[in-house]
Amino acid sequence: MLALIALIGLNLRPFLTASGPILSSIEADTGMGYDGLAMLTLLPILLMGAGAFFAPSIQTAVGTRRGVLAALLVLMLGSLLKLAVSGGLSLIMTAALCGAGVAFIQAVLPGIIKERFPANVSAVTGLYSAMIMGGGALGARITPILMGSEDDWRSALAWLALPAGIALVAAFRILSNAKVARPDRSLTSALLRRPRTWALMAAFGLVNGGYSSMVAWLAPYYQSQGWGIATSGNLVAVMAVFQAVSALTIPVLARRSIDRRPWLCTTLLMQAIGFSGLAFFPAASPAFWAGVCGAGLGGSFSLSIVAALDHLPRPEQAGTLTALMQGGGFLIAALAPLATALLHDWSGSFVSGWIMHLGCIAVTFPLYMRLDPARYADVMGLPTFDKRIALPNLSAKAADCSGIRN
Repeated sequence: MLALIALIGLNLRPFLTASGPILSSIEADTGMGYDGLAMLTLLPILLMGAGAFFAPSIQTAVGTRRGVLAALLVLMLGSLLKLAVSGGLSLIMTAALCGAGVAFIQAVLPGIIKERFPANVSAVTGLYSAMIMGGGALGARITPILMGSEDDWRSALAWLALPAGIALVAAFRILSNAKVARPDRSLTSALLRRPRTWALMAAFGLVNGGYSSMVAWLAPYYQSQGWGIATSGNLVAVMAVFQAVSALTIPVLARRSIDRRPWLCTTLLMQAIGFSGLAFFPAASPAFWAGVCGAGLGGSFSLSIVAALDHLPRPEQAGTLTALMQGGGFLIAALAPLATALLHDWSGSFVSGWIMHLGCIAVTFPLYMRLDPARYADVMGLPTFDKRIALPNLSAKAADCSGIRN
């Protein structure tokens, strides 16, 4: 099961990062402008957000196993169909198909993690997040290699169907005996009435907007300064590798503390350093700026999921809250690449976009500071929520107190 979670995570970002290093070839072949190219990131992330709101209901209706298998099939087809795209619109539609498949998967996997690994939520979430970011690095690095010529970008992108197909076969076998509690249909509406749910959405969205802009525009930013396709793709891969390392290590380092805020704020500081360097000193140390920013983004992503799971004791409750956080968050994050493109058209440079993300970091800081674990029970206030088992890493006590109600 642990291997399956890692394999599935590996497939959730390559379709986003793979196109960044080869955007110039796609633009030359399709005639798409910056606004159209931004849709390759915006639309799938928008669907990843909107789809997360429906994922708990779909999970209730069809079950976890069938839902994950169908989502992996959709993700595989979205990549495979890139072989047949005829222009910009059809390419955007295949990206949207991938986003729809990923939406369900990443909405239900955190709940599966809490159900199957209750004593190691932080570590397994870190592994899952690291594989997501590692997959992003793989997509950015391997696509320029697979593209034999300038007009061969379709087949290079279509190769991403292979690892998705492997994950589908593995899930077909391994998920057959997985027993994950289905969420209550009324739970979503109850959670949406909680201000904390909306605060988690906002923080998750503002941070992941930085990731969206980086995968969409980091390579074109340096290509505009004379870098080649392969070297700028390597820069995106560096960012994603540091994301993966941070997503794995920071939750492990933070697992002994029930208060995630010091680590979350550390990730914001790393992002601020990275975006400042990209904006004001881009030629000084591009790999360092990309790496430190990636480390901040990766650590923030995984710790945000852990913090959301910490809020509620039951896996189906915590999984639904995490799905909602990702749903609203990705709706916000989807706007970042378009906003960066519009700022580029207005200012003539991507620098204005990096400065915009510095502002997003400033807004996220007070939202992170509100995540006091001592108040999780009060801010959630669900009828079945037992304050004595609210704190993370107390799964054994949760089992002992399962019959207690407020």
